[in-house]
Amino acid sequence: MADTAGTAPSVVDVTPADMPLYCPNPAMPLWSSHPRVFLDVGVTGEAMCPYCGTRYRLRGGQARHEN
Repeated sequence: MADTAGTAPSVVDVTPADMPLYCPNPAMPLWSSHPRVFLDVGVTGEAMCPYCGTRYRLRGGQARHEN
């Protein structure tokens, strides 16, 4: 998970290795915590935390499903 400075960035790039994805993520400082919420980036490639507004973006975009 990519993170900058000590505060939550407006967009966090994630990889499949970061799944299951949840916010607040481990890189966020304890003082900015809110209830943990799991986010689904598999459908659109992006998700936004309803508590803090942090956006998460799956590297490579939307997940591809093979039949």
